[in-house]
Amino acid sequence: MIKKSISIDYLEYNSIEELPSQDRILLEKAIAATNGSYAPYSKFRVGAAVRLANGVVVIGANQENAAYPSGLCAERTAMFAAHTNYPDQYIDTIAITAIEPDSTEGSSSPKMLPTPTYPCGSCRQVMAEYEAFARHPMRIIIGGSTKIHVFSSTGGMMPFAFDNLTR
Repeated sequence: MIKKSISIDYLEYNSIEELPSQDRILLEKAIAATNGSYAPYSKFRVGAAVRLANGVVVIGANQENAAYPSGLCAERTAMFAAHTNYPDQYIDTIAITAIEPDSTEGSSSPKMLPTPTYPCGSCRQVMAEYEAFARHPMRIIIGGSTKIHVFSSTGGMMPFAFDNLTR
């Protein structure tokens, strides 16, 4: 037996203002995307913004349904739309955030939750597969109002993704 360990490197920012401008703009688009959220059951509104290799930004928001689990997370909404509309462009960066439940629906300035809201396992797996398909790392920005985490690739969040079919 051999004992092994994994070390994960990521950047932590204390506020959106500390981010490089291109990342700040992408996270702002993720915040704005929460206006498209349909979350009548959980009231948990999530937005995602994907920046493609050509600079185009595609947004997505979580969509719930009374016939659970028929809904879809913001991350997959954005990634699926991006790949459907721009199949020849890889995803360079994705920004994800959830907003305060008391932020007024449709507000032009919803407020991020204080801490980052990480993608679910299904979303992480989709990120890992798009990254493997593109053969290019996907940067991940996960925003909260008191801290923002930035990963250089999906491996930082999911080091043991299922990839036997994508090799």
